[in-house]
Amino acid sequence: MSGVTIHQVAEAAGVSASTVSNVLNGRTDRMQAATLARVEQVIEQLSYRPNRAARMLRTGRIKVIGLIVPSVANPFWGALARELEAIALAEGYHVLLCNSERDAARELKYGEELLADGVSGVVLCSSLPSLDHVTPLLSRGLKMVAFDRTAQAGDPPSLASISVDNAMGAEIATRHLIELGHRRLAFVSGSVNSVNRRERLRGFRAALESAGLDPADAIVWPGADATEFGDKDAAELGRNAARELLGGPRPPTAFVAINDMCAIGICRGAKDAGRNAGQDVSVVGFDDILLADLFEPPLTTVRQPLPEMAAETFQQLRARIDSAPAAGRSLLIRPRLVVRESTAPAPVGGPSVARQRPAGRSA
Repeated sequence: MSGVTIHQVAEAAGVSASTVSNVLNGRTDRMQAATLARVEQVIEQLSYRPNRAARMLRTGRIKVIGLIVPSVANPFWGALARELEAIALAEGYHVLLCNSERDAARELKYGEELLADGVSGVVLCSSLPSLDHVTPLLSRGLKMVAFDRTAQAGDPPSLASISVDNAMGAEIATRHLIELGHRRLAFVSGSVNSVNRRERLRGFRAALESAGLDPADAIVWPGADATEFGDKDAAELGRNAARELLGGPRPPTAFVAINDMCAIGICRGAKDAGRNAGQDVSVVGFDDILLADLFEPPLTTVRQPLPEMAAETFQQLRARIDSAPAAGRSLLIRPRLVVRESTAPAPVGGPSVARQRPAGRSA
């Protein structure tokens, strides 16, 4: 049935239009169960869908949130989108997905368009050190939660920040490799000019120092002055790193990758260099995407508890949408190391020279 109005639903259910509106907007705490059930039944029978344009004219907003991620080329962000959307849909919200490539100007443009369209709030995932570019949007009423980014000095006072403890994650990954006897380690990332990547690099170096190893002797590839984040081509970045480093005069025996896609690329690059990941070299990823367990060898990685993180993110954003501006909050969630088959004890005698890979299963 098309063109059904809220008044027709109210008449069919024997209630007022305001009662139907309360049901549609979740204001049912004081409503009798029989009334709620009757209204919901009529809504379903008549296939009633609220008019979003009319709702925006009345309230200035619609039940839609924006999700701005670096790039869904990294499956981690696609998994986050799925988790967040499932939670949002259960609460009557829809999610609009935007890819920013961590570009501040692009994020501002998306934010302006979402705000103009009446979007209630935004989850911002770029983890850039400064949020000055989006602060004007917050002053105009856009609600925001920063994901995968700890609070920084100068952040807007109402901003909530939800993140796994990136420094801890990289530290436990590196410690795992050190406990396996590895002493020549490489940290592989694109640019480290984002909050989460800086913290992972800090955790890597902290683990080396705790073990009495000189961080200056470790490899940071392609270097702290890199400018490209490589979100959309992390696997190729990892592959290039492994080819270059394993072909050098002092190759590492173990790699800490910025994320799982980068780790998968490192494993492939090791194969190109004639080595077996999980035998001749060890590789640890970060995120625990679905592919991590399906890849050969299955990746040892740092798990981010996405269901918990997505639920907390939506809760914090919803609180800001539904009420007066809340005080800022920074929540760190504990990561967990998942040990699989891409890590093994360091080769006897230290780094080996490149050699022909023995026959076996392909990566």
